This record gives sequence, structure tokens and C-alpha cells, in this order.
Amino acid sequence: MSASGGTKAIVAALAANLAIAVAKFVAFVFSGSSSMLAESVHSLADSGNQALLLVGGKRAKRRATPEHPFGYGRERYIYAFLVSIVLFSVGGMFALYEGYEKIKHPHELEHWYWPVGVLVFAIIVECFSFRTAIQESNTLRGNRSWKEFVRHSKAPELPVVLLEDLGALVGLVLALGGVGLALATGDSVWDGIGTLCIGILLILIALVLAAETKSLLLGEAAGAEQTGKIEAAVVDGDTVTRIIHMRTLHLGPEELLVAAKIAVRHDDTAPEVAAAINAAESRIREAVPIARVIYLEPDIYSEAEAAKGPDPEATPGGPTQQDAGH
Repeated sequence: MSASGGTKAIVAALAANLAIAVAKFVAFVFSGSSSMLAESVHSLADSGNQALLLVGGKRAKRRATPEHPFGYGRERYIYAFLVSIVLFSVGGMFALYEGYEKIKHPHELEHWYWPVGVLVFAIIVECFSFRTAIQESNTLRGNRSWKEFVRHSKAPELPVVLLEDLGALVGLVLALGGVGLALATGDSVWDGIGTLCIGILLILIALVLAAETKSLLLGEAAGAEQTGKIEAAVVDGDTVTRIIHMRTLHLGPEELLVAAKIAVRHDDTAPEVAAAINAAESRIREAVPIARVIYLEPDIYSEAEAAKGPDPEATPGGPTQQDAGH
């Protein structure tokens, strides 16, 4: 996995979650707190999620094959999507079930100092993990807000770790609040309510992750900044006069496909057109190094044809012949 995959943040989160999961489960055994059981399963699910991200990053580096000529870069998106499913099912749904059972069948907390001590320890460890994820993300985020970074990042690992760590911290606070209220009031129902809140939180985070990774799986175009650089690199005003139309597609976080129909001069010879295409490809790769797959089709620009607008039947996802007849 490349540096932009946030391997350091993933490993830090994995180590933190494994340690915290063991501590939370020990606290559950001694106290009977459902919040602690839900939180231990949450941390265990997070550990599995980070392992999935590492596996996805490793598998994505496989070489292209005749069956998969564009490589395996999207494996990182697939494994990130699996993370959202695990977080929803194992983390969120289990916490909802456990919270419901605790409210329906309250059980008095025993040895309260175990869950409180473990939760304070977990909050400290999660803060270090979250800090690592923030530092790794800041190198890529630039001037974008955190919301924009999560929504528009083409590398899924860092947004996943960020949201997981944020959810873990908020979940720990909710668990601590549930245990604290149960101790203060003598009513362990509050522990179940805290568990329900953790479940709702995890499901919301899982839905956000699923929506974002689904968009990446479907195929996203290059960002506005990269698109501008590509357009500026293609047209030199001499051999290539304009871009007639262009499509870009992320084959993976660090692999971009560029396909464009470019206008060349009508009196250029075939060798001159070939040289113009090769030069344009070199300029694109220099401007945007992740543009690794480039297809440029030469054509003669026609104002009359351009005035007709794009042909929807020639656009991927456009209407079929049957649809056009209605």
C-alpha cells in the first residue's frame, strides 16, 4: 500500500483496538456491564476492519493480468466497503440487541471500578490512535475541510480509520456516561440506554462509509484540480488545438484512466498526429503522475457538430435504442 493509504494510521488503530478489546472484555466479565460488552465487540470489529484494510492494500498491488488488464487497484474500495458492512452488522446491530436485552432484563453492575477504569484507559489510547490518523490525513487533506476530505478522498483507508476512531471515542464517552448514570441512580437501565446509543452511532457511521465507498466502487472521475491540470496539459495550441470531449476514471486511489477525443489540424500528416498524441500523453503524465492509462483519439473539430451537443446514446449510461423510442 502506498504512503497515501495511511498504513501507519491503520497499524496504530489495529494495535490500539486489540488492546482495548481485551481490556473491555475483562471489565465486562467482572462487572456484567452491557455497555462494556458492546464496546468490546465494537473494538474487536474495528480490529477486524483494520485487518481488512491492510489485506485490501496488499491485494491491490498485484500486477495486471489478461483477465484484469487494468489491475486490482479497486480491491482497496471493496475491502473498505466490507468494513462498513462489518461495522453495521457486528458492531451496530449487536450493540442494539445487547442494549435492548439490558433494558428488558436489567442486571446490577458489579465491581464498577473495572468498567470505569478500562473506559478511561481506552479513551486515552483511542486519543493517540485518533491523533495518528489526523496527522496522516493532514498530509493529504490540504485546505479541504474534514467533511470534504472524507467525501472526496479517493484513498478510502484514512477516512475509514478517521470515522472509526471518532466513533470509538464518542462510543466510549457514551459507555462511560451509561455506566456513570447507572451507578449514580442505582438503575442499570441507563447502562442499556448507553449501549443503544452506541449501536445507533455505529450504524450511522457504517451508513456514511457505505455511501462513500459505494461511490468509489461505481467509479469516480478525477477531482476538479486534476481535471484542470489534464486539460491544460493536453492542449498546446499548436499540434492539439482543443479537447472535444474527455472522460476520466479512477481505477484505484493512485491510478487514473484518461480518455479524450482531441482536435488536431486538418492538414497534419499521420506521423505528425502520432507525434502530437505521444507528446500530449507525456505532458499529461508529467502534470498528473497517477494518470497511468491514457487513450487519446484524434479528430477534426467541427463547430456544426459541437453545436448539436453530446450524443446521449454515445455516453456510458445513456438511453438505449429501446428507451429512445419512447
